[in-house]
Amino acid sequence: MADDPAAAAAFGVLERLRAVRWPGEWDFAFGHVKSRRVLFREYLRRAAVRCRAHGCEDGWPFVDVTAHLDPAFRSAVEVSGELAEFLRRLPGREVARTCSGAVRWAEFRERNPAGSAGLPDPYEPLLRFYERGGEFARDDAGSIDLTGVTFRLGTLEAYLGNPPVTVLGDTVLDALDTDGRVTYYTSAEDRGLLLRRCVLRGAHTDRSFGRDLRWEVTDRIPDAPGEEVPQDAGLVRLDELAAARLIGRIVTAPPGGAGEAP
Repeated sequence: MADDPAAAAAFGVLERLRAVRWPGEWDFAFGHVKSRRVLFREYLRRAAVRCRAHGCEDGWPFVDVTAHLDPAFRSAVEVSGELAEFLRRLPGREVARTCSGAVRWAEFRERNPAGSAGLPDPYEPLLRFYERGGEFARDDAGSIDLTGVTFRLGTLEAYLGNPPVTVLGDTVLDALDTDGRVTYYTSAEDRGLLLRRCVLRGAHTDRSFGRDLRWEVTDRIPDAPGEEVPQDAGLVRLDELAAARLIGRIVTAPPGGAGEAP
């Protein structure tokens, strides 16, 4: 294996997938429901970008990128054998297709560096999604069940318009996960500030995320009837993708500030 870096890359992804809790445990997955939703949406965005770039829109969203870039590509014998054995124990066809796609992509990318086309890894968000709670499922109505949250898939074009979430490390993902209903804000004057109001069982807590990379209690969000922040409070509401991007910017910012919010 040491003399075949491409096979080693494929086995690296396969080992990550083998370590996932298959099938997922509800409590574990639900504890990561917010980060899993962000990861899944970022996967859908990357898959949309890839499918548009490679002319395979009909395959979106659960696509084997390698098959479209090089239909004749075949994995190393040892990779294909162990991959086939692993796929037999997965809970769903689309989950298996993406896991196979991720393993094959790791090998293909190593053998064909130009195939990346300057685009981000299409499968990394989904690998992290699996690692944080296991599989997804799609019902007959076309909704996606992520364990604890369900949403409509939407269209490829809609995801093409989403700005990317580029920082997917555990610090960012863990910062997204908390119990209760969450609303994010930033300051109209300081777009490097991230505030979070979390409502649980009728009570709310307010926290800010700063350069120490943790949530701390804050009084920057004013109380108001119906939990809506007054328009004159100087705060701008963010959706969870924008919040994830800002957390990533804070995590990776050099000393002196996090820069502009997304």
